[in-house]
Amino acid sequence: MDDSPRWETRLLRDFIDEAMRRFGDGPPTAADAWLAPRLHAILRITRREAADAGLWNFLSMGLAPDYVFWRHIGRAKKSDDPQTVNSHRFCGPFHTQAFARLWWAAELFRDGDDYSPVELASRNQDVFNTVLRMEIIHHRPTAQALIQLMEQGTIKGGREVNAAAAAVNAAASTLLFEVLAPDDQLDSDARRAWMDDGETAVISYDRLPDGPDDGAISGQAVNALLPLFEKLFSEAPVRDRSS
Repeated sequence: MDDSPRWETRLLRDFIDEAMRRFGDGPPTAADAWLAPRLHAILRITRREAADAGLWNFLSMGLAPDYVFWRHIGRAKKSDDPQTVNSHRFCGPFHTQAFARLWWAAELFRDGDDYSPVELASRNQDVFNTVLRMEIIHHRPTAQALIQLMEQGTIKGGREVNAAAAAVNAAASTLLFEVLAPDDQLDSDARRAWMDDGETAVISYDRLPDGPDDGAISGQAVNALLPLFEKLFSEAPVRDRSS
């Protein structure tokens, strides 16, 4: 890591405190959709930098262990047992570590500079628990097609998210989604410009920030996948689908 201002943590700590204050009276899971895009907009880093587990370990154990306890405290098996937090929330893989999971969800579900798909994805915990683990989600049109199925109400609860993701993931072994729905190359210069502007960017508590303007996802590519994904989901086994 260099010594540039983008590694300052004071602003991030302020937003972590605000997340706990804002969602303190409800389920902590509600904080994910609010914090994920803002964490991504504050931590203006590359995917290579985000792959460094040391960064996330520092945030969870050095900067904000109180947030990790607040957000991920587990239920005690017995009334007199102490509540604990799984160690993977502090120093685990990217899809379970408390802060890495938020950053990668924002990175993989954003549509260029638009974080609104990230909000929708982060409201469903099965997106984190199941979808984020899958390689298919690194194909941007696939990620947006799944989000659109959620937005239009085709996919609703966690069981349906899991079923749809499993069906799409299985189909990916025989169908080349990259051929059916080509994805444009990301603009690395635009990403670098966004990173360099981080020191002067204003990030609001009440309005979504702007992500890197490195290329929106082709609507044509997403539309090419939607009918296929709808068919795959309609044939997927979902317990209590009728209800």
